[in-house]
Amino acid sequence: MPKNPKKTYQLKVSLKGAKPPIWRRFMVDGAIALSELHDVLQIVMGWSDSHLHQFTVNGAAYGIPDPEFDLEGVRDERKVKLAQILQHEKDAMIYEYDFGDGWTHKIALEKILPFDAKATLPACIKAKGACPPEDVGGLWGYYELLETLKDPKHPEHEENREWVGEDFDPDAFDLDEVNAQLVAHWR
Repeated sequence: MPKNPKKTYQLKVSLKGAKPPIWRRFMVDGAIALSELHDVLQIVMGWSDSHLHQFTVNGAAYGIPDPEFDLEGVRDERKVKLAQILQHEKDAMIYEYDFGDGWTHKIALEKILPFDAKATLPACIKAKGACPPEDVGGLWGYYELLETLKDPKHPEHEENREWVGEDFDPDAFDLDEVNAQLVAHWR
């Protein structure tokens, strides 16, 4: 028997401060690199991977070291496995995406399960709420956008409706579509 057998991690990522809550529950191999976890988070949340990001846990930051962006002291996320950072159920870390808009997420390890070689991983199993549009100005800007979309008489209603699309629904989440994207990414 291997010394450190593979494990499946059930994680919950929640957009901090979002009311109503915006979250995703998903499964990954505990041996996934943090750089790959970033890819999973981009897909399950619905972000477009157009901004910088970092993970923070126990005072340490993990990301892609880049002196051009003054991210000194950031440990290389490509060299760190999730299981090295989150080792026990209820352990958690922060994932920040887009330092300008400041999308801060809490990632909690809900369960550590036996690894099933037949399971398709990563996989999203449950979710709540649509991902806010990129570059909307953080949660404050998102809530302002939602207000303009609710009020057809608001001076920015038509412009914002055109920007986010006629069919934007802040409660919508397509689990099948997200899982299809995950499968396509990890082929």
